Amino acid sequence: MDKKLIAPSMLAADFGNLQRDTELVNESQADWFHIDIMDGVFVPNISYGMPVLKAIQKHAKKPLDVHLMIVDPDRYIKSFADLGAEILTVHYEACTHLHRTLQAIKAEGMKAGVALNPHTPVSVLEDLIEDIDLVLIMSVNPGFGGQKFIENTYKKVRQLKALIRQHETTTLIEVDGGVNAANAGALVEAGADALVAGSFVFSSEDPKATIANLKEVIA
Repeated sequence: MDKKLIAPSMLAADFGNLQRDTELVNESQADWFHIDIMDGVFVPNISYGMPVLKAIQKHAKKPLDVHLMIVDPDRYIKSFADLGAEILTVHYEACTHLHRTLQAIKAEGMKAGVALNPHTPVSVLEDLIEDIDLVLIMSVNPGFGGQKFIENTYKKVRQLKALIRQHETTTLIEVDGGVNAANAGALVEAGADALVAGSFVFSSEDPKATIANLKEVIA
């Protein structure tokens, strides 16, 4: 895929003005809505659940890219499909039977993603890469927004790109955490297809201009 994607993370949006920020993303050059669901067990933080996702979905005009940072994600696959998720990403570290989980996601008509924590090597996906639509490389430790980007991410993206080419799959590479205009270009150069940007977008004075600038950097 030649077109590189930007997915603003709604975790960094203003929850008091959720409709406004959802419409802001609709009107921007962003490609997806990135939705982080955290349970306070798999990660040391709780974000938001089904009601907030439903509120976003009501106004969203772009695909919902849902990232589950939760234990036992299989319990909720159908719920997220019903709420309009187009991509559902689960953590490698949270799934005992990852192949079964991926098949269950696809059976509900969604694209299946797998996220890797910073300490997890991409080699763990070798036997499954052909079943994965998207791999999400965490470039910070999951659980909180606004963290510093981990430099080893470039290497992981390159390794993952090599694995995807070797198996001749169409798997997309997404990077989440500490993404900004300074590292976006290098991430795409390393092989990333989609970049999640949260605080960099929503803390800026003009989020729409910030998204446009990111799109320009990775074009």
